[in-house]
Amino acid sequence: MNDTMHDPNPGIGAENDQLGPLPRNVWVVTLTSFLTDISSEMLINLLPLFLFSVLGVRTTFIGLIEGVADAVASLVKMTSGWLSDRLRVRKPLAVLGYAVSTVAKPFLYLATSWGAVLGVRFADRVGKGLRTAPRDALIADSIPESRRGFAFGLHRAGDTAGAVVGIGLAIAIILISQRGAAELSRETFQTVVLISIIPAVLAVITLAFGAQEIKPSLEIGSKQGSEPLEEKKEEKTRRGLLSTNRHFRNYILIMALFTLGNSSDAFLILRAQTTGLSVVNILVMMMTFSLIYTIVSTPAGALSDKVGRKRILMIGWVLYVAVYLGFARASVGWHAWGLMALYGIYYGLTEGVARAFVADLVPSHLRGTAYGILHAVIGLIALPASIIAGVLWQGIGAWNGFGPGAPFFFGAGAAFLASVALSRLSPPRFQEQGVGR
Repeated sequence: MNDTMHDPNPGIGAENDQLGPLPRNVWVVTLTSFLTDISSEMLINLLPLFLFSVLGVRTTFIGLIEGVADAVASLVKMTSGWLSDRLRVRKPLAVLGYAVSTVAKPFLYLATSWGAVLGVRFADRVGKGLRTAPRDALIADSIPESRRGFAFGLHRAGDTAGAVVGIGLAIAIILISQRGAAELSRETFQTVVLISIIPAVLAVITLAFGAQEIKPSLEIGSKQGSEPLEEKKEEKTRRGLLSTNRHFRNYILIMALFTLGNSSDAFLILRAQTTGLSVVNILVMMMTFSLIYTIVSTPAGALSDKVGRKRILMIGWVLYVAVYLGFARASVGWHAWGLMALYGIYYGLTEGVARAFVADLVPSHLRGTAYGILHAVIGLIALPASIIAGVLWQGIGAWNGFGPGAPFFFGAGAAFLASVALSRLSPPRFQEQGVGR
């Protein structure tokens, strides 16, 4: 199997890109994610506080909302990834996905129950599901393997830089509208919702007019456009990855195990609140997390190009175990601050590298499907992961659960087992020059 990238649009190549050494698409997608995360992070860090403090929703239902949202996104990701391979287009699906999420956001302004929030999150995650796999495949198809880790790291850095700006705007709105009060008010949340729409709209415009489509390359020796080839591609897309590519299959299983203990970050925010942090302090803490994530992502991705993806992922997952054990025992605010800073390092080490690793494992014309499978599995497992976390924390029915530390002990255990499994994952033999070491 050949994984060499054939760029049918050489004007997008690094050596011809007037914006710098990286292709135009990498910069455009990074800017799109930057703007989107300004919008999303203004809301996402306040949403669990809005549900818990304003609407009085129990953690079990908060876990259900986040789990269902992620599961829906995952099913759509699998379909959109497969469709982008089948149609051999990436950009239109990505633009549509960003547009759907943008249209969904304003309805949070009207939400008065957890069911309404679930509906909005459902629609927003459908949009995320539509865009994620084609977008990641567009990045992978736009960059040579030797710089793939750097490109994904830069994209994650841009994404989280948007989070820093978004959280900063949310803090400013809270300080102005309610003078930094410890509890979030409905009026303040509604103001944040309205302002968050602006960068979301700009993100859609940026991707729609800035990105250039790149047709996924086919395997060498195939004749593009022939009917037998299309049938062969269809067959490989449906069953080739998980049935014949054992390296990719094992990687997906390991990611599923890790994700079972990786519940929604909403629980980290609620856990920080139990240590006595105010809503402004929590947002500043999350800004610190995002800033560290931004700083670490690009160099971590570049380092993975040199020393191998698996090694960087291993370091990140071991750090994750330590962070979750710390959250299980946290008792004062500075504990949460320090742990979230370390959590930012974990994210920076792993998020971009984990995606670049997928592109190392599969050829270009199957990458949309591969990213769809990855995100689908992560999102589907996130549903029971978040429900388990909510139940462990606050129980269900007459049972009161084990308390705030329980979800984090569980998460640390699952991550430890996944780290052991990852250490035994052998590199694929067909990969190019040193990938998968």
